[in-house]
Amino acid sequence: MDAFLREQAALHPCMQPRDALKMCYQAAFGAEHLLRDPGAAAAYLRDELSACPADPGQPLTEALSPDTCRVNLAAWKSAGLPEAWLGEMFLRSCAPRQNGGERFLRFLEAVDAAAGSLLPFSRADWQSEKRAYLAQGVRPVHHSEAYRAAERPAYRVIDYRYARMLPLLAAVGRAKPCVVALDGRCASGKTTLAGDIAAICGASVLHMDDFFLPGELRTPERLRAPGGNVHYERFLTDALPGLKSGKAFAYPRFDCGAMALRGERDVPASSLYIVEGAYSCHPALGEYMTLRVFSDITPEEQQRRILARNGKAGLDQFNARWIPMEERYFSYYAVREKADLILPAQAQPGCR
Repeated sequence: MDAFLREQAALHPCMQPRDALKMCYQAAFGAEHLLRDPGAAAAYLRDELSACPADPGQPLTEALSPDTCRVNLAAWKSAGLPEAWLGEMFLRSCAPRQNGGERFLRFLEAVDAAAGSLLPFSRADWQSEKRAYLAQGVRPVHHSEAYRAAERPAYRVIDYRYARMLPLLAAVGRAKPCVVALDGRCASGKTTLAGDIAAICGASVLHMDDFFLPGELRTPERLRAPGGNVHYERFLTDALPGLKSGKAFAYPRFDCGAMALRGERDVPASSLYIVEGAYSCHPALGEYMTLRVFSDITPEEQQRRILARNGKAGLDQFNARWIPMEERYFSYYAVREKADLILPAQAQPGCR
């Protein structure tokens, strides 16, 4: 929690004990207490954005905890992002959280240690504010008058999982219609990210796993070629025409369990298409994309995620086969280096 407190103190030197309480409350409970009427929440956001001046110098997000952040309305407006996207993120972030009370008390303890050193108020002032607050029970709290006067805060609290998509959405917002090629390392969260973007923005998603190379084409020569294990020939015939048309279409999907084509993937018409999966930036697919995005992950976190998701046997298979094939493709075609945007596996404190 020290990193988050330090960032808030640096961004807001007028921070008072009450503002630290509010930060801890939001970090622990998120936005769950703020939603009573979705229609009224949408109208209030519209009015607040309308009245808020755009400010390109303000950070788009401010981290409060590993899973909560604030989105500043002035920065959102400056980026030209649609109001509806932020409204949807906020609505999806309002679900109750487990162990919020325990987390809140732990966050208060972190402020106990930071007051008078990392934070711009004394330990005595903090202890006085905290005692008075807890005497009345845990509840939402407003910013201090000093903070409100100096900062004129205008933001929405959202789950941090959505912060990862914001740089991508900022780029997409300036280019429509748009086709995003979301390439990257296995277990870096490509599928989850694409699903979140579809839910927030109404994007249509194509999966490169649907274009897995069938058994009859898996010759030693083909598999020796960097990125040769994707059926790029079928992508060119079954997916690319639909992407270019901008209309609804469908394509046969490959079932990796059956090692055969099974059923179809429906792709609704959209102003935003996400082609998700490793090899989506393969040169054999051509320059079909508006934006190249690389989803990255550290080797240590990749190993941890694959082990949790696939078990020890699955991890061994990934290490022996799939990861080396991906890494050879990334290296040979400089996929990461050619990306327009690189996204870390998880947004870190200080994400902008």
